[in-house]
Amino acid sequence: MDDVPAGPASAGPGRPSLSVVVPVHNGGEDFGRCLRRLRESSWAYDELLVVDDGSTDGSGELAARHGAAVLAHGRPLGPAAARNLGAEAASGDLIFFLDADVAVHPDAIGRGMARFLADPGLTALFGSYDDRPTAPGLVSRFRNLLHHYVHQRGDFVDDARPAHTFWTGCGMIRRAEFREFGGFDPRLYARPSIEDIELGYRLTRAGRRIVLARDVLATHMKRWTLFDMVRTDVFRRGVPWMLLMKRSGTVETDLNVQLGQKLSVAATGGLLLATAATALTPWAGPAALGCAAAVGLLNKDLYRYLARRRGAAFAAGSFPLHLVYFVCCGASVVIALARWHVVDRRLRATADGRVDRGGRPIPTPAWRRLARRLQRWTTRSG
Repeated sequence: MDDVPAGPASAGPGRPSLSVVVPVHNGGEDFGRCLRRLRESSWAYDELLVVDDGSTDGSGELAARHGAAVLAHGRPLGPAAARNLGAEAASGDLIFFLDADVAVHPDAIGRGMARFLADPGLTALFGSYDDRPTAPGLVSRFRNLLHHYVHQRGDFVDDARPAHTFWTGCGMIRRAEFREFGGFDPRLYARPSIEDIELGYRLTRAGRRIVLARDVLATHMKRWTLFDMVRTDVFRRGVPWMLLMKRSGTVETDLNVQLGQKLSVAATGGLLLATAATALTPWAGPAALGCAAAVGLLNKDLYRYLARRRGAAFAAGSFPLHLVYFVCCGASVVIALARWHVVDRRLRATADGRVDRGGRPIPTPAWRRLARRLQRWTTRSG
């Protein structure tokens, strides 16, 4: 936006105050860079609150040296609880949530604040990662560039478009409305998961407006491994998000749940089945190639983008990783639906005829134990 302040600016007549909240658990060098980049911001925020979520590497002391007010959990309680603690202590009219492994661009906060100044009815906004991830390696660069690509697409007007989710990697929200809606749910999301998406659903179902602003950018410093990728996509995002959609009755069609991505998941499933059947029928080989070609065609714009950014070899190397991503998406659907229709359905039924004071069925001890185990597996893995 053109009206972003060129130099430091803070709360004053007509300007809302801003609190920055950063949860951290053993942030290391990336957290140090996060704090340094915050100090370079063109918008002078009013307070920086760092919530040390049981760190053992001195992250809290590092934050204090950078002038942050440090709140602490004696043991790790997860980012949802940590952000809630920071928001409870915040005094600003707006809260800017930032992850400890994210370095904001100097103008990012100013661009976000300018939108709130121009639109009093805006409840929240979030940005995206830039296309210059710092972590080396194919997996890290693919993951970060995939995020950037997905969040930069769509029908934008003045670099913004409506969204019904929220994102705390780099996102702003009005403090009063955050508190009105109870913040994040640390009981349901005790580990890094989709606590921000769930809050976004609650806000937009109540008629509050959220926008994705593609000019609010930050650099992601996370180092990804293949194991991290699978664990995150299945247990920390895929399964919880599918369960959230079932509970809320939402049919998701935005960002990485668009129709083309759903078709890609189906084509990847066909590829796996056809590959497994190659010893049984001569038609399996052509079918597998056809499914692979379908994935390529459905995502050709992404691969072209990756080729422009990192070269043709990088784009080709990203294709197998993209297939793994689609396998994780498919596995998440299967696991979530199994839990929803088998375990959760039994819990919602009158298992042994007993009900609590609110008329809800009380499950039998065996089903209660099974439900707890599956919940830990699907929403708190790792």
